[in-house]
Amino acid sequence: MKALLCKEFGPAEKLVLEDIVPVEPGEGQVVVEVKACGVNFPDTLIIEGKYQFKPDMPFAPGSDVAGIVTKVGEGVKRTKVGDHVLGVLGWGGFAEEVVANEESLIHLPSSLNFVTASAFAMPYATSYYALKDRARLQPRETLLVLGAAGGVGLAAVELGHLMGAKVIAAASSDEKLAVCHQYGADELINYSREDLKVRLKTLTGGNGVDVVYDPVGGPYSEIALRNTAWGGRFLVIGFSNGEIPRIPLNLALLKGCSIIGVFFGSFAQRDPKHTMQNFRQLLMWIDEGKIKPLISATFPLEQGAEAIKRIAARQVMGKIVVVADHL
Repeated sequence: MKALLCKEFGPAEKLVLEDIVPVEPGEGQVVVEVKACGVNFPDTLIIEGKYQFKPDMPFAPGSDVAGIVTKVGEGVKRTKVGDHVLGVLGWGGFAEEVVANEESLIHLPSSLNFVTASAFAMPYATSYYALKDRARLQPRETLLVLGAAGGVGLAAVELGHLMGAKVIAAASSDEKLAVCHQYGADELINYSREDLKVRLKTLTGGNGVDVVYDPVGGPYSEIALRNTAWGGRFLVIGFSNGEIPRIPLNLALLKGCSIIGVFFGSFAQRDPKHTMQNFRQLLMWIDEGKIKPLISATFPLEQGAEAIKRIAARQVMGKIVVVADHL
C-alpha cells in the first residue's frame, strides 16, 4: 500500500510517497481503508518535530480519517468489516490504510459522506470542547474568535453562534470575514487594517468580551486578553502565527479572568467517554443541518504535501482534505 511518509523532520517538501507493507490489526484493532483525511494545522508541526506528540520514524501525518473497515482483530466487539467509521488518530492518515483502536472510532451515519466526516472531526471537536467544557460559554455572552476563517476558527464561529453567543470574528481580509459572516459572525474585525483594541472597545461598549478563542498567538493575543470582561475566559488553542506570546500575568489578576489551555488530543485520551458524547452531539447537529464544515479544496494522496504547505502558509479558509484517488 502507499503512504506519504515523514522520514526526517522538516517542511512538507521532505515528505515522500512510498509503498509500504500492508498493515494488520492487533487485538482490539481494525484496519480502515482511508477514503478521506482532513488536514489540520498540527500536521504542519508534527512533521517538523514541533508538536506535543513525536511519533517514531517513519510515519505518515494526518489525524482525521474517514473510511471503511476492511479487517478486524481479535477482541473487536462492535465493529465489523464494511462499517463506515471516523477516527481522530493523531497521525497515520496520509495512507491508503491505517490501523486504529476500535475504542477510538466513531461509526458514521449513512447520511454523512467521508469527505465531510474527515473535515469536521478535529476542528469541531476541538472548538466544541473549548467552548462547552473549558469556557462554559453561555447564551448571550460575547465570543471573540481570532483567526476566524481557519479550520478551528470557523468551527468556533459556527458553534458559538449555534450556542447562542454574540460572535465577533477577527481575520486578516474582507474575503475571510465574508465567510465568517455566512457562518454566523455578528460583528467583523479586519485586523490587517483596523485597530483591534479600538474596535473591541467600540463593539462591547468598553465592557470587553466574555470569551476569547485564540488559535493564532502572536501580537493579537495580549490585545485580546486586555479586552476581556471581568471574569472572562481566554482560550489558548494554538499558535498558527508561529509566535508564542509572553503574557503579563498581572492581566489575569486585574481582569479577574482565566487563561485556559485547550489540548483536545490529551483530553480525548484521558476522557474518551466524554469525547464520544461530544462527537455524538456534533454528528446530530450535522445530520440536522445545523453545522456544515466549509471544504475549500481536496487533494489526492500524492499531493498531500501541497495540502500541508497551504495550511502552513495560512492560505486556507475552512478545511482542505486529502482524498482517495477514485473519489
